[in-house]
Amino acid sequence: MIAALTFAFACAVAAPQQPTPAPQPRRSRSQLVLTGGTIWTGTGEPWPERQALGARGERIEPCDPRSPGALVVDLPEGAFVMPGLIDAHGHLLGLGGSLAEVDLVGTTSYQEVVARAKAKAATLPKGSWVIGRGWDQNDWPEKVMPHHQALTQAVPDHPVWLTRIDGHAGLANALALQAAGVRRGSVAPSGGEILFDVRGEPTGVLVDAAMAAVPQPGLTDAQIRTRLLAAQAACFAHGLTCVHDMGVSRRVLDAMVQLHREGRWLLRTYVLLSSSERERIRRGPWQTPDGLIVVRGVKAYADGALGSRGAALLEPYADRPNTRGLVSMPKGAILLLAQMCADHGMQLCTHAIGDAANKTVLDAYAAVQCDGGLAGRRFRIEHAQVVAADDFARFAELGVLPSMQPTHLTSDMPWAPERLGPERTLRAYAWRRFHALDVVVPFGSDFPVESVDPLKGIYAAVTTKALGADRELRPDQKLTRVQALRGFTQAGAYAMFSERRLGTIELRKYADFTVFDRDLRTCSDAEILAARVLLTVVGGRIVYDGRRGG
Repeated sequence: MIAALTFAFACAVAAPQQPTPAPQPRRSRSQLVLTGGTIWTGTGEPWPERQALGARGERIEPCDPRSPGALVVDLPEGAFVMPGLIDAHGHLLGLGGSLAEVDLVGTTSYQEVVARAKAKAATLPKGSWVIGRGWDQNDWPEKVMPHHQALTQAVPDHPVWLTRIDGHAGLANALALQAAGVRRGSVAPSGGEILFDVRGEPTGVLVDAAMAAVPQPGLTDAQIRTRLLAAQAACFAHGLTCVHDMGVSRRVLDAMVQLHREGRWLLRTYVLLSSSERERIRRGPWQTPDGLIVVRGVKAYADGALGSRGAALLEPYADRPNTRGLVSMPKGAILLLAQMCADHGMQLCTHAIGDAANKTVLDAYAAVQCDGGLAGRRFRIEHAQVVAADDFARFAELGVLPSMQPTHLTSDMPWAPERLGPERTLRAYAWRRFHALDVVVPFGSDFPVESVDPLKGIYAAVTTKALGADRELRPDQKLTRVQALRGFTQAGAYAMFSERRLGTIELRKYADFTVFDRDLRTCSDAEILAARVLLTVVGGRIVYDGRRGG
């Protein structure tokens, strides 16, 4: 209750330094009425029989389909109406960038990566940068990090920078290495790694903090706006009504607010600022007058990723005994940031994948001094992928939310057990173990690291199977359909302090709905992935209509 009142007060007062967007254009119809289909409210209580689901303006209200001016949508037989899907961990600019740059997702060999980069370079002026993302050496016949030699030979006249799928490593060709100042004998910064070959020459692979040396060309304001709009369209097409946007810079936030002013930003967005945006963090929470964009969180990093062996582990990697991963922020730095967030009413969400990183973040959070205790601040750990046995209960004791991404399990399945060994694997991807402790577990995707499609996350959570395969990893962590759906609805709303506004279908809540062509609670596992989005509705407005192709 205290947390909810604090949020309401903080959001009622907009920081004067922030631009105030104009209201969105008046809708041509004030009422939306959905008739037919099955309505899942998410509350445990059914929607009243013979009562259509209606929205008056942006709120759920009783509506009469016969009312003048009402937009009545008769849903087809079998349609399934549910609370709007929330992705609690995504990167909107990154998603838009993945649609504009070299797409390396799904490449099955290093040769294919090189070929795609070469094809892109052929379309660009000589000397311009070739940027791409999505390669994963674990998907190749030889599951080793690449060497830039083949890339340099294929693309000698362009600097090339290709980011690994997890965003925690990248491959540079010779020109990009030269631009970054990386050569024989270069020393990686703290929290980073430069890979060298047997001759002592850089392979072109830079990990975590070392990636910052690559001077990628900056985006123009117009490019930022274009990418945000492309990401918004992709979210709507997959049924997402709300996204927790991670690590947002001032420029990206300003672009989003400008799009909102123009009536072009329609995606409900919970903004988590980059930890480097200290001035804006100190301003405290802020939202647009209509509550569509809420700025209340901060994103930080405690370690790297498991796929590039940057996740910080308590014991060495099983498949590389000479390393325990990389530390992005030590406990002291996390505590300073956490205290700043607590002092200014901001929610800190810290990336931690390895068990050492999770322990460090929990230790830092536990030392924060704040009125009313830490639980009311709903601090989060993003990913919480590998957790020490004695730390699961600490999440519950401190009121820390493990924000998890079920598709990380299915993507990591082919190689994670080799990285972790059998004992640690039993402490990984443990969302059901958190459920048993009554800990709220918001679900997301981490797009563009994983697919933006929430159906893949739901499928992973209830089957623990890789897509199109029978193999399971952590089958003891399978959730029920309803538990998985709540991870993408109620839990996401709670994680952004909006459980009174979002997450279930109830009168006076925001009219955010996702409509599928089949009931996700009862269809077969395979049918989950085949489900089609019929409608995406945000604040009573249809933002995607899949009945006629979007």
